[in-house]
Amino acid sequence: MSSATSAAEDVCCKRLVGKVALVTAATAGIGLATAERLAQEGASVFICSRKQSNVDETVAALRSRGLEVAGCACHVGSAEQRRQLVEQCVKRYGGLDMLVSNAAVNPGAGPLAETPPDVIDKILDINIKSAVLLVQEALPHLLRRPGASIVFVSSVTAFNPAAPIAMYAVSKTALLGLTKGLAAELGPRGVRVNCVAPGIVPTKFSAALVQTPELAARQAEGTLLRRLGRPQEQAAAVAFLVSPDAAYVTGETLVVAGGMQSRL
Repeated sequence: MSSATSAAEDVCCKRLVGKVALVTAATAGIGLATAERLAQEGASVFICSRKQSNVDETVAALRSRGLEVAGCACHVGSAEQRRQLVEQCVKRYGGLDMLVSNAAVNPGAGPLAETPPDVIDKILDINIKSAVLLVQEALPHLLRRPGASIVFVSSVTAFNPAAPIAMYAVSKTALLGLTKGLAAELGPRGVRVNCVAPGIVPTKFSAALVQTPELAARQAEGTLLRRLGRPQEQAAAVAFLVSPDAAYVTGETLVVAGGMQSRL
């Protein structure tokens, strides 16, 4: 474990002790950083990824550092696997307080007007439809816990969908609306719903945007801070939104993008 990680754990507050979090697509990138941060703050965290081997490796790594983490393989596009995901989480930890919907795909690149139907179908199926259906699966359990919350992981590109990832960005725009709609429905029932919109964070998922030093530098120049983001910075935003510190925050999108343009 690096000294930087040790330092982060030393100063990490414990706002989530006794809570249970479910984080999708949590074996790499922002999802992994989020699972790690929530566990550092005291939550029991249940993770998933499409490959069981990735889940096993991640769980072992986080447990080796004394964090309470478990998980299973789940393709969020499968109704049966979504059901089993929530069921196993609740069976393992006795309930569910927080759902972080992070799973997303981007199977194609190019202008919106040239996006093939199969690419559109897959993006909307995983990035939007599956997110809604996962909420439906988790909601009965969330409603049983005071202070329950949901966080969607969107993208700063939601505010300005452009090639080469325009269709993906449009699906992330839809998450902003989903956040507002669900917050209005679930607020009176005691469940808060918020969203995080990350900027450009160098991960495997965003590799196409930062695949050369020149391209990465260009992306960094598009921020006011003149640098790219880090997964841990997105995780900190999620941790705030699910914590008691955000008890009066719902229906909001928190942009964590170094000052990139973020208005519709």
